[in-house]
Amino acid sequence: MAIILVPFLLSGCFDRYRTTESLCNDNLSLCQALNLNDGQCRIQRTNLIWQRYTTLQDPIDKQKFKELKLTKEYQFCLEYAAIIEPTELKQRKTKRIQALYHSYESIERLNQELLLSQDPHIIYYRWSQGDHIAKQQFLALEGNKKLEHPDLQLALAGYYIRKNKTKTLHILHHSLSLYKTNDDININILHSLATLYYQQKNIGSAYVWVEVAANYQQKKKQQTTRSTIKNKFNLTDNERQRLDIIAFQIIAALKSGQYKRTEIIAQLQ
Repeated sequence: MAIILVPFLLSGCFDRYRTTESLCNDNLSLCQALNLNDGQCRIQRTNLIWQRYTTLQDPIDKQKFKELKLTKEYQFCLEYAAIIEPTELKQRKTKRIQALYHSYESIERLNQELLLSQDPHIIYYRWSQGDHIAKQQFLALEGNKKLEHPDLQLALAGYYIRKNKTKTLHILHHSLSLYKTNDDININILHSLATLYYQQKNIGSAYVWVEVAANYQQKKKQQTTRSTIKNKFNLTDNERQRLDIIAFQIIAALKSGQYKRTEIIAQLQ
């Protein structure tokens, strides 16, 4: 019974506040250091405030990490906004600068709170920030179920790309097999596959993966990419038609969460 009630309890917490203003009125510590009533960075500020409230209600590493990322987005916006000279009320610029310094302090605090986190996404984040201990922690998770996530597999592939291209390809293909039905595909995985195959002079596979990547890009970019590929790979019409069918099958497999590398390799041989 308790498990059934949890979603309703959490929903009730958020239903209590219908607006950001009402949330801030009751939770001053979440908002008072921010550049409230300023048109600059409104979206980033609002997202951060609500995530701060979520973290307050559920202070686990996952929520703190979300807050950290949203704080960085807010900080990035503020760094630009602080340069803008307000047309009215010079105090606005002062508030932006104060909010910017507050974002630095918040990021430092969250980094410290997440320093010992065992969440692999957070470990990888620390590695990406230059933490060599985190790098070793992340690599030690290779083969562990905790790393069975497309983005984490992409990170692992990035480590091996200059050391073992065959292994890198295996990891990238495995990352695609982890997607479920209608998941958003990380296009960097597709681009990485296309690049590696092209470097290995496997033109057919490179073409296929560029086509798959183009499908996940904007329509205008798709047309530009495909035109470039046709000129660069010097494929015959028959070769292109066969490879286009394979690319279509890969796209369908990814959308249905049924991607398997072995089936693709058989078709490309």
